[in-house]
Amino acid sequence: MTSAGSGQPQALARAFAVARHGRLWLVPTVLCALVALFLTLLYMGGIVDPNGNLRRLPIALVDTDQGPPLPGQRQALGAQLSRSVVASTPAGTVQWRRLSEAQMQDQLASGKVYGALVIPADFTTSVAALTTPRASARPSLTVLTNPGLGSLGSSLASQITQRAAHQASLTIGRQLTTQASSQGADARTRALLGDPIGVTVRVGHPIGKHSGLGLTAFYFTLLLVLTGFVGGNIINSGVDAGLGYSDNEIGPWHTRRPTVPISRTQTLLLKMLMTAGITVLTTSLLMIAAITILGMDASHLPLLWIFSYCASLAVGLGVQAINAAFGGIGQVVSMFVFIALALPSSGATIPLHAVPGFYRFLALFEPMRQLSDGVRSILYFDARADAGLTRGWSMIAIGVGLALLFGFAMTLYYDRKGLHRLTARPSARP
Repeated sequence: MTSAGSGQPQALARAFAVARHGRLWLVPTVLCALVALFLTLLYMGGIVDPNGNLRRLPIALVDTDQGPPLPGQRQALGAQLSRSVVASTPAGTVQWRRLSEAQMQDQLASGKVYGALVIPADFTTSVAALTTPRASARPSLTVLTNPGLGSLGSSLASQITQRAAHQASLTIGRQLTTQASSQGADARTRALLGDPIGVTVRVGHPIGKHSGLGLTAFYFTLLLVLTGFVGGNIINSGVDAGLGYSDNEIGPWHTRRPTVPISRTQTLLLKMLMTAGITVLTTSLLMIAAITILGMDASHLPLLWIFSYCASLAVGLGVQAINAAFGGIGQVVSMFVFIALALPSSGATIPLHAVPGFYRFLALFEPMRQLSDGVRSILYFDARADAGLTRGWSMIAIGVGLALLFGFAMTLYYDRKGLHRLTARPSARP
């Protein structure tokens, strides 16, 4: 009889003996290394240089200047300033959209521009007044922000706009100073004319104070994706354990249920039906926690619930399809599809206009971008269809269709090939 005390060293020795087999290490080591490498490249690659990757960030440029041109000039200063603003911006970094005030407000309210620069109606007249003894302050341009597109994107647009306005002010100031000097202006007037334009910054499209500075849409979308992803994997494991296709271990407790004879296709159907039912609960609890308990600003609550349910369900169905197709590595594959590739290409924290082209390509089909646009439209832009809601619904429908088509196509193929999940295998001793 072997005593308990002697059994422990024997078990430890056996563990070390098994650990010496290289083949046991190969697959886990390679997968862990690849996951660590690619996750780092994906996440860090999208954020290290937003300014260097900036491409055609949309900003409105509104010229309402109605003043007559200054003596000796053919255009009002507003038109000159507009050209100077565009010229002072590095080529390709900003898409200046020349809009009317009404058009600007519409594009701010639909999330189509990250900010705006507005030249006032009395701009030329105010600058001309600087040459008179009554001049005491510089005329001011207005920079409008759009926090609904995220604090970083709005801040980036504001910085670019203020910098461009300042450069334009210096350019126009040199012209005015030269003219003033030739007319014998005093030093005070020349100082005012040297940098004649001030900048006032204010919010162009306000959002609620409990909106996380424009980040609640991203984190709410992240929760929808995570509940769909984690919930799908929990259901996958739970059903497999319940049907006897895997062991059920919780701490020291271990059970193994009798195996239920069921095809892969029927198993997938069961998992998808459970996903559809359980997602009703998870979506409701998510909204209760975020809105009722934590006080997140939200409107259009029925629409937000149904959109959130469909979004999370699409992710959950996708997880079930991938797990059914790829088996043991399905969780890793679905993690890359719904998390690793989706987060840096979502455009919810760093604008897609400020990330490398690879991420802009991913954003065409990765779910996080589509879902965050829909949630953002509901939370910040009055559920406008052209603010991303239509795109969100379209991609949810496409995602659900692809999950059903891919999942059942693979399981039907496996079933017809007779590739059963459990087959008798001879035991092997390492």
